[in-house]
Amino acid sequence: MADTDVLVLGSGIGGLMLALKAAEHADVLVLTKKRADDGSTNWAQGGIAAVFGSDDRFTHHERDTLRSGAGLCDPDVVRTVVREAPERVQELAALGVPFDAGAAGFALGREGGHSHRRIVHATDFTGQAIEQALLARVRAHPRIELREDRIGVDLILDSRMRRRTAGRRERCWGAYLMDRASRRIEAVTARATVLATGGCGKVYRYTTNPDVATGDGLAMAFRAGCSVESLEFMQFHPTCLYHPAARTFLLSEALRGEGAVLRTLDGERFMSRYSRDAELAPRDVVARAIDRELKRRGEAHVWLDLTHLPAAQVRARFPNIDARLRALGLDLTRDLLPVVPAAHYMCGGVRADLSGRTDLAGLRVVGEVAATGLHGANRLASNSLLEALVLAHHAAAAIVAELASTPAPPRPPPWQVQGTRPPQESVVIDHNWETVRRVMWDLVGIVRTDERLDFAARRLALLSEEIERDYRRLRLSPDLVELRNIALVGSLIVASAQRRPESRGLHFNLDHPRPLGAWQRRAVRLRRGRGRALVPRSARRL
Repeated sequence: MADTDVLVLGSGIGGLMLALKAAEHADVLVLTKKRADDGSTNWAQGGIAAVFGSDDRFTHHERDTLRSGAGLCDPDVVRTVVREAPERVQELAALGVPFDAGAAGFALGREGGHSHRRIVHATDFTGQAIEQALLARVRAHPRIELREDRIGVDLILDSRMRRRTAGRRERCWGAYLMDRASRRIEAVTARATVLATGGCGKVYRYTTNPDVATGDGLAMAFRAGCSVESLEFMQFHPTCLYHPAARTFLLSEALRGEGAVLRTLDGERFMSRYSRDAELAPRDVVARAIDRELKRRGEAHVWLDLTHLPAAQVRARFPNIDARLRALGLDLTRDLLPVVPAAHYMCGGVRADLSGRTDLAGLRVVGEVAATGLHGANRLASNSLLEALVLAHHAAAAIVAELASTPAPPRPPPWQVQGTRPPQESVVIDHNWETVRRVMWDLVGIVRTDERLDFAARRLALLSEEIERDYRRLRLSPDLVELRNIALVGSLIVASAQRRPESRGLHFNLDHPRPLGAWQRRAVRLRRGRGRALVPRSARRL
């Protein structure tokens, strides 16, 4: 594979937007794990939060974000992201994203945790509209090359090439990538490497995420020595459709924003018992309320009810959700819809500033894989696409500024396969895949205990030992690469959860049910070979 100026792993909103901006001054290679539109951006239904309404203010959006983040947001980061939001949305519109029009220039929806209507959307499949517009631009750009079916295995480091000297900071020079079809592993070198690899929902048995969300970037960065933080805060979306033919289909937060309510199986509306905001409470509150009702009543799901809303209005606002439900034999306007919470979004990630800069020279992160301090202990709805846009903007500028002083990358050694053998059967890998995800779902879910976390840590340690042994002795396959990553990410989530002896935001521990003042504005940070670090948020900048 040819060398490049900028290597981007991932083809969601963050990776594509960064590629377009960096390509104004450099050659960019975008590599994506499967098809270019297979990531979480393409699945996003809601929209992008930005202040456009005449009754809204930046301070309102900042306040809502800080409130949802439960004391762990970085206020400076929140302020910057919120105030850049309108400009970043306007950039997308100029690139051809067909946002719904309204009195404020854009039609504005409302979602849980927001005090005002500020969700810019393209009907109910906003992510798909963004993905299609950006992909069209990327594919037409003369300085961007896009290749599909390449899965990241590990980063290329100075130390791997025996080039690192005492006192010199480790540097990233690209990544080893596997061609999914041939299973050949090749080195792709670059003067700047960007991880835009998305989240890790597939660590859990039930998730709204696509199959590609196995935490690859997070795992590669941690193995390379990057700090990760706030991994205990996995967001569970409250309303995933409970249906055997659509196990990952999300029923957008915007449905509740337009008036949908939650009911138990006997028809009782229950959210007012858990929050004065009822169905418009932040996601952590709604997900825990549903989880408690299910366990208290011994029921498999709750109902999401839109039957009291004008049918024509509902169908016009949510045409794609309506069509998908009709294909499953459900009517959005007449039927009660069965829903359960499912793993949805990692609020933590690789520690980074707003230019995506990590501990590792030459490596930046954008999107869900990054932990910038915006989301804190619980992401405010529709702030995720926004964060990716702001990160991409600043990261591209920083990369371009550094390229002139960055030398050509050295030639790395080829990937070693000597001494390995092809796997004789896949049953062990398949079993360990299912076991990791089951352990995480049963023991590290919406509600946790010290005993569950201890058991999960021991079980994952044994599994990781087996997986690393297979990694060393077997020829790699995409399944084994992903299994290694989800086992590591699962272990990091557990370790982070064990190090937070309180309940805050998305992390709820029955043995420590209250937030502690000493943990206000403190993040759990982990780094390879080091113990825990409790870092004041105000001192977290790189």
